[in-house]
Amino acid sequence: MENRSLQQKMIALLIVLSVSISLFSQKKSIGIFDGSGDVGTGVKAGSAAYLPRTQQYVISGAGYNVWLDHDEFQFVWKKIKGDFILYTRAEFLGPWVSIHKKVGWMVRKSLDGNSAHVNAVEHGDGLTSLQFRRTAGAQTEEHKLKMTHANILQLERKGNQYIMRAAVFGEPFKTDTITGIDLGDEVYVGLFVGSHNSDVLETGVFSNVSITIPFNGVADQRTQMTLGSNLEVLEVASGKREVIYQEPFSIQAPNWTPDGKALIYNDAKGSMYTFDLATRTPKLLNTGNVKSNNNDHVLSFDGKIIGLSSSVRELGGSIIYTVPVTGGTPKQITPKGPSYLHGWSPDGKDLVFCGSRNGEYDVYKIPAAGGEEVRLTDSKGLDDGPEYSPDGKYIYFNSVRSGGMQIWRMKPDGSDQEQVTSDDFHNWFAHISPDGKSMVFLSFLKEEVEAGIHPPYKNVYIRHMAVGGGTPKVLGYVYGGQGSINTPSWSPDSKKIAFISNTLAPVRANTMAGSE
Repeated sequence: MENRSLQQKMIALLIVLSVSISLFSQKKSIGIFDGSGDVGTGVKAGSAAYLPRTQQYVISGAGYNVWLDHDEFQFVWKKIKGDFILYTRAEFLGPWVSIHKKVGWMVRKSLDGNSAHVNAVEHGDGLTSLQFRRTAGAQTEEHKLKMTHANILQLERKGNQYIMRAAVFGEPFKTDTITGIDLGDEVYVGLFVGSHNSDVLETGVFSNVSITIPFNGVADQRTQMTLGSNLEVLEVASGKREVIYQEPFSIQAPNWTPDGKALIYNDAKGSMYTFDLATRTPKLLNTGNVKSNNNDHVLSFDGKIIGLSSSVRELGGSIIYTVPVTGGTPKQITPKGPSYLHGWSPDGKDLVFCGSRNGEYDVYKIPAAGGEEVRLTDSKGLDDGPEYSPDGKYIYFNSVRSGGMQIWRMKPDGSDQEQVTSDDFHNWFAHISPDGKSMVFLSFLKEEVEAGIHPPYKNVYIRHMAVGGGTPKVLGYVYGGQGSINTPSWSPDSKKIAFISNTLAPVRANTMAGSE
C-alpha cells in the first residue's frame, strides 16, 4: 500500500512538473549533481527532476541496455576526484515493462557510450549485481550478488578498488569487491536509469541520496574528529531520512528535547548548541567555564536540566556536570574522572555513567545532586553506555563480557544482569523509545573494529528492536560511529530519531534547482 501510494504521488508530481530535456552542455545542477542527460547516441530523450521537499530524485531513461561494449541510459552526474562512498534507496516507479530495466549508481571515465565504468545496479526482476567495463569498448563484466531485490545500494571507491554493498531495507549489507579498475582520478559519478528498451522510458525514484568523502586513513579510537557533519532525522516506521542541517566541521550526538522543539548537540571543540527545529538554526548554549564537553550529554526526562561530560585534566579526564537546559553555571557532580554520563533516572534523582576506577571501566550510579558513587557492574572488561528505561525498571548498557560488544540490561540496583542482543555485530548505546516499546542502538562491523572501541568514520548500522526481543532491523546505513548516536535521540512521540553522519565536506543540494 505504501509503495503504491508513493508511486501515485510521484506520477502526479511528474505530470505537474513539466519536465524538459537536459543536455550535457547545459550542466544545470540538479540537487547535489552538476548535470544530467542521455548517454549513447540517438537515445529516446529521458529526464530528471530533484524534489527539494522530499530530497528525492525522479529519473526517467530509455536505451537498449547498459551492457556489452556500449551503453544507453539517462545519467544524473557529478565530477569527483579521489575516494568516495555513494548511497541511495532506489525504487522502480510505474508498471512493469522489462525484467532487465535498471536503476543504480554509476561511475564513468567519460560520458561516451562505450566508456569504462563501474555500476551498482538492481534489475527489474530483482537481480542485484556489480557490473564493470575495464576499458573503453570492452565487454561488460558482472558479479551477481547472493541476494535479489535490493533497494539499498552503496558503491565505494578506494583508489582502483570498488566495493558494492546492497541490501533489502532492514537487512545488513551483502558485499562484493572488484580491484584493478583504473578510471582515472576524476570521474563522473551519478544515478542512472535504463529501460532495456529503446522505445520505452522507465522511471526510478532515488531517496536518501548521499555522496560521502571519507576519512583519508584508518580511523581508530584516537582519531581526531575533523570531518564535516550531516544532522539527520530518520522516520522509524519508513526509514525515510532527511538532512536538516550541515556543518563543514564535527558536530556530535543530538539530544531531542521532550517538548519536541529542539535538538542539543556538541561540537568537536567542546561547545554545546541548541538547534531550533522550526527555524533550523543553532544557538550557542551557555555552559559557563565548562567548555570541553564531549558527546556524552543527556537531558533529564522532564527536559529542564542537561547533564554534561567535560574534560578536566587535573581531575583525571571527563567530569560530569549539570546545568539548566537554558544555560547557566554548571554544577560539578562526579569528583573524579574519567566519568562519562549516559542516563538520568525518570524521577530525576540519579545519574548513571561509565567510569574508570583503578583501570577498569564499569557502570556507576550517583545522585543527581551529587554524593557517593555506587558501582553497579564489576565484570572484567568494558561496561559502557548505561541508560534508564522510561519506566525506571531497567538500566540498559553495553558490555564485552560475552566476547563481543552486546546490549545488556539490569535492575537499577545492579541485580539480575542479562544479555539482550547476541549477534555478529558489536552493539553500542541502546536508547529506549519514550513509549518504552522499542530501542535503537549502534552496530559496528566486526571486520572493521575490535569489541571494546567505537571509533569514528566507519560503516555502521543504526538498528531497531522491540524491547521484548526479536531480530534487529537496520534503520540507518551510516558513515559515522563515534558521535553519531551516543546519547538518547528519540523524538518525544517515539516516531523519529536524530543522528549524525560524516563526510569530508558536506555535498549540499541546490534546493532552488528545478526539474530538467
